[in-house]
Amino acid sequence: MTAKIISGKEIATQLRQEMKEEVAKLKEKGIVPGLAVILIGDDPASHSYVKGKKKGCEEVGIYNRLIEHPATITEEQLLNEIDQLNEDESIHGILVQLPLPKHIDEKKVIERISPEKDVDGFHPINIGRMMTGQEAFIPCTPYGILKMVQLQNIEIEGKHVVVIGRSNIVGKPVGQLFLNENATVTYCHSKTKNLKEMTKQADILIVAVGKANFIGKDYIKEGAVVIDVGVNRLETGKLCGDVIFEEAKEVAAYITPVPGGVGPLTITMLLYNTIESAKRFYGVRS
Repeated sequence: MTAKIISGKEIATQLRQEMKEEVAKLKEKGIVPGLAVILIGDDPASHSYVKGKKKGCEEVGIYNRLIEHPATITEEQLLNEIDQLNEDESIHGILVQLPLPKHIDEKKVIERISPEKDVDGFHPINIGRMMTGQEAFIPCTPYGILKMVQLQNIEIEGKHVVVIGRSNIVGKPVGQLFLNENATVTYCHSKTKNLKEMTKQADILIVAVGKANFIGKDYIKEGAVVIDVGVNRLETGKLCGDVIFEEAKEVAAYITPVPGGVGPLTITMLLYNTIESAKRFYGVRS
């Protein structure tokens, strides 16, 4: 068996084309979805991510406002900036690029963003709504993972999903999303005993630990769907995932590559959430 490769790049291209068409129709009604991105300091990785978000906005026609501040900005100044954006009717999504300088409380910043403009899906109110199956903005990477699986017509209901990793950004919310789709979900983490025993039971295995080549074929049930969320840079400079791709693809039925798997969907779902926010603000139903 050689696994079918799920190309996040191809799925992202398809979804962005649909979004571009939708934004064009919204503009005919005088609605222009707007995203504000606040970038603090000069972290190269943050600048790279923000560049990708700007490019994505331009691609689908979303109004993009980039607000840059030096790392010396005070917490109070940043919170005031967020307050202004919360009141700005031309902005439907607010994103503060993480990580933040040490003197700024990340939790306070996330909670200051209006839940109605929290297109990253990190606000406790959106997390709570997601947990209870209500309408919510869903964190972008988990949402992208769910979309990938659904667009391959892979059955989720009644399947056993095993998530390795329990971060607030990926691990916890992705498990909840699959639970909402009637899967049976098991979370594994650094304190899990008999990890291999757990992962071998997975119909869908989601690996988000941030350890290069952590999961080999002996952790994977034959015919499983393997979603690799990890992005690690080897000493050679090459990117790789948390899963040993060449091994895993001989056992799995479906697998995501790194790069080109989950990554392209993260910004794509951010764009989706921003469009959704604008539609909600203007009372436009899909």
